[in-house]
Amino acid sequence: MTNQTTTDQILSADTTMGAVTLRVGDLEEMSSYYTQAFAMEALEEATRGREVHRVLGRGTTPLVRLIHTPDLPGVDPRQAGLFHTAFLFDTPESLSATVYRAAQDPRSRFAGSSDHLVSEAFYFTDPEGNGVELYTDRPRETWRRSGNQIAMDTIYLDPNAYLQKHLTEETVAAGPSLAGTVGHVHLQVGDVATAKAFYVDSLGFETTQADYPGALFASAGGYHHHIAMNTWNSRGAGPRAASLGLGDVSITLPTREDLDALTVRLRDKKIDFDADGRSVSVKDPWGTNVTLALPDVTTDELMAR
Repeated sequence: MTNQTTTDQILSADTTMGAVTLRVGDLEEMSSYYTQAFAMEALEEATRGREVHRVLGRGTTPLVRLIHTPDLPGVDPRQAGLFHTAFLFDTPESLSATVYRAAQDPRSRFAGSSDHLVSEAFYFTDPEGNGVELYTDRPRETWRRSGNQIAMDTIYLDPNAYLQKHLTEETVAAGPSLAGTVGHVHLQVGDVATAKAFYVDSLGFETTQADYPGALFASAGGYHHHIAMNTWNSRGAGPRAASLGLGDVSITLPTREDLDALTVRLRDKKIDFDADGRSVSVKDPWGTNVTLALPDVTTDELMAR
């Protein structure tokens, strides 16, 4: 349940997630992995000082921005940051093709598969320790709701049986031409109540599931979740130290009115932020950068963040 009672206190139902930024130690290895395992293509590249920024995606849709920062220490699995980036696919066939590619890549670490009632998901870990979820949604009309909460579960999903049922040569061959988006981002946080105060009470997401111990799920517009927060590995974590891993969480707001309403909420909560007219950049309580931007962000604008 949330305390929001007026529409200017919550994010628009048309809010979506944008490309996630990862700081990486080996740009070529990570680029190769995301293109081969997840059927992405390089869309743009730029150099900023000592950093090289590379955006990967499908079609014209950016899905991940890799920033080459080799001097940073590796991902600490117990600090606040990324639990996984979740890439959403339109159909079970498209999902199966990507899961098949990821499973064939020897650099992948398969971390399991689950039926969550609202979705079917497969989990991998990339070569630098970042979690990745590949999933497709079940039809929204089949989701079970109780008040403001959406029923979710973690039920074993047989990966081999799923691929045998849905995998086709056509979807494997289609690769990057098939649509994909960032469906949600799951974060590691030090404390769920503090995370809720920021992501729900301040940014304006609405809680959709709060029954999982040590976790909270929230969304805009009745989706099962756009953002999730857990303390399963990171309970009590303090501010993030500079490291490889999550660099930025990107959220797309549909209109300037939504952006203006957000700035009012942040000022009311006395939360510092930067704004440039098309986006707002703010840090969560653990120092994770969150960018909320208007639609149609170009790769140049994404590079400039």
